[in-house]
Amino acid sequence: MNGAPVRLTPLTARLLVRLVAAEGQAVTARRLYRDVWQQTVELPRQELRNRNEVQKRILELRRAFDLAGPGHGARIIRTGQLPSGHGIQSTYQLDLTEAELDSTEFTRLVGDALRAAPASAVRLLAEALRLWRDRPLPEVHGEEFASAPVRRLTRLRETALRELIDGHIALGRYDLALPVAEQRVLERPDDPEAAAVLAGLNARIRARYGGELLRHTLGGLRVDVAVVRGDLFDQEDANLVVGFSDTFDTFADDVVISRESVQGQLVDRLFEGRHRLLDDKLRRGLGEFTPLATESVRAKRRGRRVRYPVGTVVAVPVGRRRVFALAYSRLGNDLRARSGPDDLRLSLERLWPSVARHGLFKPVAIPLIGAGLSRIVELDRTQLVLLIVETFTQSLRQDPAVCPELRIVLRTDDLERTDLSAVEAFLRGAGERGPASPPAVLR
Repeated sequence: MNGAPVRLTPLTARLLVRLVAAEGQAVTARRLYRDVWQQTVELPRQELRNRNEVQKRILELRRAFDLAGPGHGARIIRTGQLPSGHGIQSTYQLDLTEAELDSTEFTRLVGDALRAAPASAVRLLAEALRLWRDRPLPEVHGEEFASAPVRRLTRLRETALRELIDGHIALGRYDLALPVAEQRVLERPDDPEAAAVLAGLNARIRARYGGELLRHTLGGLRVDVAVVRGDLFDQEDANLVVGFSDTFDTFADDVVISRESVQGQLVDRLFEGRHRLLDDKLRRGLGEFTPLATESVRAKRRGRRVRYPVGTVVAVPVGRRRVFALAYSRLGNDLRARSGPDDLRLSLERLWPSVARHGLFKPVAIPLIGAGLSRIVELDRTQLVLLIVETFTQSLRQDPAVCPELRIVLRTDDLERTDLSAVEAFLRGAGERGPASPPAVLR
């Protein structure tokens, strides 16, 4: 009582459950004795003794309820009389408020939810299901007097689960609907309707997330880091990061630039194959940077000859978004691109301030920079992803509004060699140790 457990003798506890199963109806002492003591044969002159046994248990119950306050026992267990062929019979009735009896509160909450709008219904149904403890009336499970209330409560719970799933779906919260649907299938493995709902939910989630493999919201910030399988140029809602060499070449001739590289695809996918359009935008953007050196025609026979510092970032406008051209490698005069972990780290550290300044606060999608022809062999795929994530989380300390989402786009062959569990572990730890802490593997 008052939050403290009260011990009842087994017969008294069984009598209480019998009154609960009556759902507010009065029950005669004769019927209580038959159901609780499971009497099968009535002996002569036994009725008075039986009635006394019932009265003793009723008195024990009232004393237990009185622990919540004087008079509670008499209020909660009411005594009445019922004329019958055997004379006047004593009756007992459990009179509990909704707040005092879980099954009544459960019934009310589900009923209210069925008449409510989805957001309110979800709240009410979740509150109702929190009251559920295994199966109803387990102390008398299988007995005839308990079958009707048990059946009613069980069906009401099934309704609550089904309505909770529908409510989450109506609110677009498929991730919250999924465990409820899985629970229904676990409890009802032969129910085709439950299986169909679960299959439909899984299909919706797959369609919503597409190739998304990992998503983590950084603690304290409304900033997501996601890893997706797919094509960088299919990320139409995001700004893009494309790696360049220090000469910012654009002509994909399979000598200076490979047509299969991200840099090579950029002209075809976003500039209709006209590399001079990209050249013009790069030239305007590079106007604010001081060149590092200019190669002679004799030293460098193909490609551009003006070099810019590694870490130079040019925000190229493409419609309503930006392509961040990031110089993270040096193109030798032998036309081989070379870069290393320090070059990549420096370039990424300079990328994020440019994204914050020019990115229009859109999501930013970045490929696995360093895994291609720049030949950063010192770092494996997992370390490359971690370096991208680390520098991004560090940048948030200086400017928490860099972008709402960092999206790392992996090709299938890169994904097979990337340990996303290590990336997830780093992201979880970043919330605990602060965004500026680097992963040990990169030091």
